[in-house]
Amino acid sequence: MLAVDDQRPCPKVPARLNLARHVLFSNSAPDDAIALTVLGLDTTEVWRFGELRHSVLATAAGFVKSGLSAGDRILMRIGNSPDFPVVFLGAIAAGLIPVPTSAALGPSEITRIADMLSPDAIVAGPDIPLPDHRAPLLYPDQLAKAKPLTDLADTLSDDPAYIVFTSGTSGGPMGVVHAHRAIWARGMMFNGWYDLRSDDRMLHAGAFNWTFTLGTGLMDPWTKGASALVLAPGTPIDALPQLAREHEATIIAGAPGVFRH
Repeated sequence: MLAVDDQRPCPKVPARLNLARHVLFSNSAPDDAIALTVLGLDTTEVWRFGELRHSVLATAAGFVKSGLSAGDRILMRIGNSPDFPVVFLGAIAAGLIPVPTSAALGPSEITRIADMLSPDAIVAGPDIPLPDHRAPLLYPDQLAKAKPLTDLADTLSDDPAYIVFTSGTSGGPMGVVHAHRAIWARGMMFNGWYDLRSDDRMLHAGAFNWTFTLGTGLMDPWTKGASALVLAPGTPIDALPQLAREHEATIIAGAPGVFRH
């Protein structure tokens, strides 16, 4: 096996960086280009970049209007729907810290996480178990009704952008803080890992709350102006080859078990 030792210096991280701005506006994708396609056996939901940008900035404004301040932590209880990335990026655009969690967690499990996190607000999707916690409840459709934010939060690259909890399989779940510069670091993988280009159609088989899906499946394609394809809730993994062909996926990403299956 050939080992490559690259001694070139890494690109310098800018001092000020907002992850949501980088993901949505660093590319040259026109507003009518397809950003997200949610694939089901019988239904297909399409979001274009203009719609995505508008919804994210409106949601960011909704957070600000609700009285939240920079650095506040937002516990996300949303399923595998477009609301997930909109709320996630909307919170970051407003300078808040979203905390995505698995929709599969039950009331007692998510209550333990909420007790550790002490969120300032909880964003609730339909039919997702909620924690027993005093934090106010917010809803994606209400947040998105606000007039879109024009100035995204002026955050430092080292400021916390989001928190993801580990699965807890080797003990209790732990919150892992990701800085805004995490999105900058991901750019070094585009050429060296999967040769991601603006005309790619990236199909990811994972759930939105997973960092693999958030990064490889959503934020990376959007940073390049490429299109993200994800499976609608309840879509069997057996349908993946068929959907990949029908929707002309150029890259398929998933856990090793997906490919073994």
